[in-house]
Formats: sequence, C-alpha cells, structure tokens
Amino acid sequence: MISGVEIAPGLEGRAELVVGEEHTAPSIGSGKVRVLATPVMINLIEAAALAAVEHLLPPGYQSLGTHLDVRHIAATPVGMKVVATATVERVDGRLITFSVNAKDEADLIGDGKHERVVVNVAKFDERVRRKTRK
Repeated sequence: MISGVEIAPGLEGRAELVVGEEHTAPSIGSGKVRVLATPVMINLIEAAALAAVEHLLPPGYQSLGTHLDVRHIAATPVGMKVVATATVERVDGRLITFSVNAKDEADLIGDGKHERVVVNVAKFDERVRRKTRK
C-alpha cells in the first residue's frame, strides 16, 4: 500500500517508439554504430514503468527510478518500432520492483529489473534545495 493507493503485482505499462536518427548511439554519444542506443532503450523502459503506476499515485506524489539492471542483447536499426513493457513484480512499502523488457519487430532486445520509489514531491524538492544551500 502506497499512500492509500493499491499498486499490485501484475500491473503493466508500455511505451513505444520508432527508432529515428536521434535515437542512435552516434547521435547521443554512446557509440559509433547507427542503431538504437542503450540509454534510449533504458529511457523507454523507464517510461513503461511510469505508464504502469504513475497514474495511480495521489496528487503530489511521483515515482523516481532508483535501480536499473538490464541487458541490451540485440541491435535495432533506424525505422524499426520498439516496445518496452514493465510489469510490477513486488511492492515493499514505497519501493516498486518491475520486470522489464524491450522488443523490436524481430527480437527481444533487452530485459531485466527496475526499481522505483514513491516520493512526496514537495518533501523531495525541499531535500534537493537544501543541497544547493550548502
């Protein structure tokens, strides 16, 4: 139970994109091969996790990524669609653990685990502001 909202195992979110030049490794500085960059795949996985739970959180709360353990196991060329899926595996207090994967039109391209923690945005922002006052 998170802030009076039930986030249960099995909830699923999806996010997708069609790989463009702006999503390739050379475009974002993570490699030289003109295929989907790993950081972009990771961003898509996080977007899928957000889609699974963010709409269930009460006003003033959001989830923040705290841990990601993924494999990027197959390349995806420009022009191909990628779909990421995040499924809630476990909820422990404010911590939500997801099983995640990404697939292009031909293959599983990535999989792993992702954790997010639910925070009160006002309290979180205040902690961040305190860091800048030191």
